[in-house]
Amino acid sequence: MQALLGIPLLICLAWLISESRSKVSWRVVLIGLAIQFLLAFLFLKVSWIAESLLVLNQLVHAIEQATLAGTIFLFGYIGGGDTPFVVGQQSATYLFAFRVLPQVIVFSTIIAVLWYWQVLPTLVRGFGYILRRSLGVSGALGMSGAASLFLGMVETPLVIRAYLSKLSRAELFAVMTFGMSTVAGSVMVLYASVLINVSPGVVGHILSASVINVIGAIYISRIMVPQTEPETEIVADLGFEYSSFMDAVARGTSDGLTLAMNVGAMLLVLISLVALVNGVLGFIALDDLPLSLQRIFGWVFSPVAWLIGIPWAEANIAGSLLGTKVVLNELVAYVQLADLSTTLSEPSRLVLIYALCGFANFGSLGILIGGLSTLIPQRREELLSIAPKSLISGTLVTLITGAIVSLISLL
Repeated sequence: MQALLGIPLLICLAWLISESRSKVSWRVVLIGLAIQFLLAFLFLKVSWIAESLLVLNQLVHAIEQATLAGTIFLFGYIGGGDTPFVVGQQSATYLFAFRVLPQVIVFSTIIAVLWYWQVLPTLVRGFGYILRRSLGVSGALGMSGAASLFLGMVETPLVIRAYLSKLSRAELFAVMTFGMSTVAGSVMVLYASVLINVSPGVVGHILSASVINVIGAIYISRIMVPQTEPETEIVADLGFEYSSFMDAVARGTSDGLTLAMNVGAMLLVLISLVALVNGVLGFIALDDLPLSLQRIFGWVFSPVAWLIGIPWAEANIAGSLLGTKVVLNELVAYVQLADLSTTLSEPSRLVLIYALCGFANFGSLGILIGGLSTLIPQRREELLSIAPKSLISGTLVTLITGAIVSLISLL
């Protein structure tokens, strides 16, 4: 129940660093919170909705099996085929680079094809309309928020590319917060593969987290950078399109390959750097235990973990994961969560799946600045001034969602 304290404190923190505290619309905040609680209740407590989300796991399994056929053809037993020798431990042949990363390429292509077939654009327009009607955001902002459920932080702005230069400062900051507080559809299958043993319905939870986070991104961004200018006119058409089916397949494959290579390289470098830093810190011993990044993150973020509903006995472990997510990235944190799942209770694991679900980290901040600077170079100075705040806003959004989930799970 400590989350009842945590949610107001996190919102208060956003208000304290606001650019104009007197112009914050608390009506939008209260409506946003109410919608988030309603969505969390529907996703977690309404049985037929929760069971429907479990179907997504079957979709991921189907993609995994389809991808397996391709990896076996390319890589043989390294990709999951029969080994030409006796294997003592079957898990020893499960190689992340050849079994998980190819799923990212295939799923990225599926996302592109669904976009070309107008399935995802229809969902984007529908969800964007709901955001406009419920929270009163502009058409451009509604489209951007809806698109962030399926596209990455660089691709999402392309949906409203023609309107980016016209966005107000508050709307531009909201677009950044969308990117920081959600995850791209193309990596959901990756997280599902990592967290499959943490929660049976992990795909549904990740999708639910992104939906809830879109609502939080709107009111948290409006607290930190209030809307003081007229809203941008309604967007009529999406600006992110494919010219043909084969164009969707080709570009989706290319984008997926780039993403998979980046993910693999990032994991290689970040995990290696953590091991290197821990090797240096290991020369320092506290309480007869070697110092490590995980221990430092645990001390710093333990109070935050407690505020979102994690029991204090587990707050140190949860805090280390929250710190890893912000300093490194959410994928490394999810990998660590999978390794530490047996040391956490089931409610804590559920809260952390939601609290870690977002791109808010220092690496993503660089990607966001680089992508938007290319699209709207004339606003580079403004981007540089507000972009660091999006790291804070995105983190606050995911933490509030985790706190809401911890309260709903008590019902």
